This record gives sequence, C-alpha cells and structure tokens, in this order.
Amino acid sequence: MFNIVLVEPQIPQNTGNISRTCAVTGCSLHLVEPLGFKIDDKKLKRAGLDYWSELDIHYYNSFEELEERFPEARFFLFSTHAERTYTEVSYRPGDFLVFGKETAGLGEALLSRRREDAVRIPMRKTLRSLNLSNSAAIAVYEALRQNGFGELV
Repeated sequence: MFNIVLVEPQIPQNTGNISRTCAVTGCSLHLVEPLGFKIDDKKLKRAGLDYWSELDIHYYNSFEELEERFPEARFFLFSTHAERTYTEVSYRPGDFLVFGKETAGLGEALLSRRREDAVRIPMRKTLRSLNLSNSAAIAVYEALRQNGFGELV
C-alpha cells in the first residue's frame, strides 16, 4: 500500500523493526545504500526474522536511482528540520515515506532539493529526534489511517 524508504540506515535493529512493520502492514521496504550492516546480520534478522519471508524489499545504490525508477511517485521526506507536520499531508496509496540514517538524517543536499516534500513529527525542541523505527511506524500508521487501513484487520 505504501513504501518506506531508509536512506543509508546504520542500526540493524531499527531496520529489522521497520521490516516487521512493513510486513504486517503490506508496505514495501526500500533500502538505499550504503547500509551500516550486512543484510544477514543477526541483529537485523532477530528484530524481524519471523516476518522476513513476507517482506517486499528493494535495494538501490542511491536515492537518485530510486527517484529515477519511480519518476511519477510522491515522496515525503521525514526530517526534524521540516516546517510542516506529517499530519498536514493527505497520503495516497503508493506514496514513499522517506527516512534518513540514524546519526545524520537525510542530509542538507537532499532536503534542499526536495524541501517542499519535507515533513516532521512534532517533538520537544530540546531533544534531538525519535528512534527511526518509531518514526517510521508513526508515519505509516497515519498514512494507513487516512486511507481506511486498506485490507488490514
């Protein structure tokens, strides 16, 4: 129904948790390299192992490669630096929800180029950010809620 994109994820447990969220919601997972771990990493698989066979997963060498593959797609970039909140968007099936690496986010170059597509999850100003897997879950469930949860029960 939706697509979750992780740009250069570094912590295998986060990607494992997000893969589990994708599997149970029917979302596709798109991983943009370089990854901070190997896909056969035990920590990654432990977080989502029993759902791994249900996962629709795709790999890309760069975010630009992903954009080229889906030129008509809508991308929403989640960043603590965005002005509009994630609830101000009307999500449609097929949208791409994009998250950056745990230590640095999406990076200024990408955010500058796609500033109109950036959204944020509100949080206290004094703290850096939410956990990546929590942020992805918040985003995908808002998108699903807006669309009646599709075929989920």
